[in-house]
Amino acid sequence: MGAVAPSTVTEEQVLAALREIIDPDLHRDIVSLGMIKDLRIVGGDVAFTFELTTPACPVRNQFEAAARDAVAAVPGVEHVDVKMSAQVRQAGRGRTGNQLQLPGIRNIIAVASGKGGVGKSTVAANLAAALAQSGAMVGLLDADVYGPSVPQVMGIRDGIRAEEGRMVPNEAHGVKLISLGFIAGDKPVMWRGPMIGHALKQLLEDVNWGELDYLVVDLPPGTGDAQLSLTQLIPITGVIVVSTPQDLALGIASKALQMFRQLHVPILGFVENMSTFRCPDCGHDSHIFGTGGARAAAESLHVPFLGELPLDTAIRESGDCGVPVVVETPDSAAGQALKGIAQKAAAQVSIRTAQTIPLVVR
Repeated sequence: MGAVAPSTVTEEQVLAALREIIDPDLHRDIVSLGMIKDLRIVGGDVAFTFELTTPACPVRNQFEAAARDAVAAVPGVEHVDVKMSAQVRQAGRGRTGNQLQLPGIRNIIAVASGKGGVGKSTVAANLAAALAQSGAMVGLLDADVYGPSVPQVMGIRDGIRAEEGRMVPNEAHGVKLISLGFIAGDKPVMWRGPMIGHALKQLLEDVNWGELDYLVVDLPPGTGDAQLSLTQLIPITGVIVVSTPQDLALGIASKALQMFRQLHVPILGFVENMSTFRCPDCGHDSHIFGTGGARAAAESLHVPFLGELPLDTAIRESGDCGVPVVVETPDSAAGQALKGIAQKAAAQVSIRTAQTIPLVVR
């Protein structure tokens, strides 16, 4: 008898193996989602690019291992080369004829709160910095017109410069940043409603943002002119609502969430700040403002819960010195919690984009 010819590996076999891998957030297989690119087969060697929908994907390593193992199990495969990449896609959003065209900006994430003092700006700044650390192109618009604190948190004191008639964002920690605080300085802002809408339009339309995967917008607290103006001006991908655990704050935060629902803005999730304080001396956890309230509110309102943040001096100290905690102390409890919130927020944006991703048949 002659020697048995080695089996030939086909594209159909490889794709069939990869179709068994289901994205846990998008609930579709990675082939139909168009995540497998540049498939090459030479004898028993198989190579391809696995393109994620966000560089902040929390299961990146698991995806890579699953894809490698699935293809390696195909008869005749001797070597598997997986290249991991990411391409943030733009969420399908209903745009009215009066909304601004912002070419190059794929997704807009608003960060809101029902009341002040809950750490909304700190969450917004760290969310932007964490997404930038993952490899995404990120901008941060400080739209908190009455209390623009993001320049302090991000450590930028420079004013705004212009090129060819458009404002150029400052940059810090990999994030492009524009804030009214760069213009107003130490002077209080005393504006009526129409002036707020005009200022927000300028900070969006007259800025050379360039290419951005995510534009994070730090809104002022409450349910007033700035929130209404923003939803009228631009198609927001989704909003994150920040609250502390106590009933008073949660009740007001829930009203803010309901406002965005009435304005047909998708809710990306709830964040609970100041949920736990750990004594630095004895290690005992104290729930000064209560705990679990935002998680319970998210469940009752049927929105995602993105995570809890501790009441941690590291967050305050990093904000005071102008370096977000995800940059200053990324391995701290606060840094890890904020990184996790950024990953979950990016996943929620990807879920929005999946609703418009066409089925890829190969």
